[in-house]
Amino acid sequence: DVFVLNDPYHGGTHLPDITVITPVYLDGHAEPVFYVGSRGHHADVGGLTPGSMPPFSTRIEEEGVQINNVKLVDAGHLREAEMVALLQSGEYPSRNPAQNMADLKAQIAANEKGLQELRKMVAQFGLEVVLAYMNHVQDNAEESVRRVITRLKDGAFTLPLDNGAQIQVTIRVNTAERSAEIDFSGTSAQQANNFNAPTAVCMAAVLYVFRTLVDDDIPLNAGCLKPLKVIIPAGSMLNPNPPASVVAGNVETSTCITNALYGAL
Repeated sequence: DVFVLNDPYHGGTHLPDITVITPVYLDGHAEPVFYVGSRGHHADVGGLTPGSMPPFSTRIEEEGVQINNVKLVDAGHLREAEMVALLQSGEYPSRNPAQNMADLKAQIAANEKGLQELRKMVAQFGLEVVLAYMNHVQDNAEESVRRVITRLKDGAFTLPLDNGAQIQVTIRVNTAERSAEIDFSGTSAQQANNFNAPTAVCMAAVLYVFRTLVDDDIPLNAGCLKPLKVIIPAGSMLNPNPPASVVAGNVETSTCITNALYGAL
């Protein structure tokens, strides 16, 4: 089985970024043991303008076709007709579904390569060792960020945007627990323009910033987020409610979030 999504309200960023996820089953396991994924920015998924990056969109439908966790491959069978029908649906369908399908097949193939490499690794080292090291990688990232936190102080920063909105962030450090709270309260409400950033984009910016504070060669992973509690008020431009448009949130607002975080730090 392979799944596909781009929905900004369910873990996506903006609609041209399509994520393909493949569960990895191992012999003797009824449930997936791993998941592999690939994300590709597609040339077009519909919307008001070719390229699916319309400058003046005000609702998500104007930015293209939304895909919310759709099964792309079912038990080895590519559901091509269903996927093409989805790409051709809605107010502003994809302009070139055949190209989308070719790119999706490439993403399925990329995942298949990852799946093969994981199985090879398990065959070589044993599942117990592979799972242990996957946890070690995250534990090490968590510890690295906790060490950084003890050197930080409380801080706050407000970053005004040139469209009149603002990103506000407060960082509260708990040195005893070696943890921190990142609070975006005070950030502007969701906008009528498309500078809203989905929660996934805001979390990625937080992950990125705290990874850059670690002066060590660690891989980027979710362990970096374990010491952090992130508060993103619902209905704000960093946690918008549907059908808010989001296409510039991924490319413009994301860098402003990192700037605000560095300002607070």
